[in-house]
Amino acid sequence: MKIFVWGSNYPLDNKPAFNPFPNRGVPYLYMKPDSALLKDGKPFFLPDFLTDVCASAAVVVRLNRLGKSVPARFASRYYAEATVGVDLFARGDAGQLSSQGLPWDLAVGFDGSAVVGRFVPVAPVGEKNLAFELRINGQVVQSGSTDRLITGVDEGISFLSRYYILKTGDLVYTGSPGVPAPLQIGDRLEGYLDGEKLLDFHIR
Repeated sequence: MKIFVWGSNYPLDNKPAFNPFPNRGVPYLYMKPDSALLKDGKPFFLPDFLTDVCASAAVVVRLNRLGKSVPARFASRYYAEATVGVDLFARGDAGQLSSQGLPWDLAVGFDGSAVVGRFVPVAPVGEKNLAFELRINGQVVQSGSTDRLITGVDEGISFLSRYYILKTGDLVYTGSPGVPAPLQIGDRLEGYLDGEKLLDFHIR
């Protein structure tokens, strides 16, 4: 299973104050290992060796068939379910690694850093916009919708399929809006897709 994450895929994300990897004019991609997956409402245990761990929410689609070099007009055939996901990353470590010109896999791909909620059936995103929000301790900290993505869901799947064979079960985090939310022990995170709560977990 592959976990793809689009970064800077909302217009405001390209501002340096919002982004630990500034001066990028287009969305960028990173990947997480399958050990990063955290689901079923299990808590995330905050590592003491990472600095400034933050959360960003996104619509996550789960691919349901094998594909390679998929045209964008056919990409909607490759998913039928979506959820709200939370991308956890160590912003302090990421900034330090980036400033040294080093890969930042350690800051974004650690165990439990790809949280997903319950998947639900969805129509092709080109036919129905998906709105989502992330709440921490009951307060909305992020909200977005797929109609604001710079690289749309179907276009993103098509792009990925040029470089990677898409497989059943692969996950695509389609992009997170606004400012990442800092986390601390005791926080409760809840994710909503079109008003339905699909994600609920704690930071321990």
